[in-house]
Amino acid sequence: MTATPESRTKDPEQVLVIACGMIAREILAAKAQLKLDHLELTCLPADFHFHPDRIAPAMDAAIIKAKVEGFQTIFVGYADCGTGGLLDRVCEKHGVERMEGPHCFAFYQGMQAYAKVAEDDMMSFYMTDFLCRQFDAFFMKPLGLDRHPALIHDYFGNYERLIYLAQTDDPELDRVAEDAARLLGLTYERRATGYGDLPLALAHAARSPLSPSKGLNRTP
Repeated sequence: MTATPESRTKDPEQVLVIACGMIAREILAAKAQLKLDHLELTCLPADFHFHPDRIAPAMDAAIIKAKVEGFQTIFVGYADCGTGGLLDRVCEKHGVERMEGPHCFAFYQGMQAYAKVAEDDMMSFYMTDFLCRQFDAFFMKPLGLDRHPALIHDYFGNYERLIYLAQTDDPELDRVAEDAARLLGLTYERRATGYGDLPLALAHAARSPLSPSKGLNRTP
């Protein structure tokens, strides 16, 4: 007998994280660190970072699909991320939780730490490991900065600092961030954040008890 989509079942211990593609590598690293073998990951396109209006409808469709596939526990690997509360409505509709905070730059720093610097960082341009790896693809080429450097002032003229939130200790990514700060004419600052609140959130979603002995580190 062939199973219909409605009849599919998953192991009730399995947890599906539907996340932003920008944090996929970090989720997989945290999963390995915490030995969350029952956690599965699927991602929405990373470039939704520039199109927050696409996040909520795409998440709605992804959750519906996941439920049809038999997932009983689903976690949204997004903060609000510019959706203006629309993502929260989707989460409420489906009875699922998301990452705490306004954006990934907040939860990477840890919500308590971010609350202390949020006001001072208002004029700062954040970069992460992902954005360092994808600086050309995400900024230089789409914005035309490689062809028209005079546009740098138009796009970044209101910023004062470039703050690199470093998830890992990688000299090559440090170099990219430093070069980006020079290119954009911004003061450079590096903050070693590790994965911030991400591991704790994943452990909570996976119903996994955490203790210092389990190897939870804010920095990898």
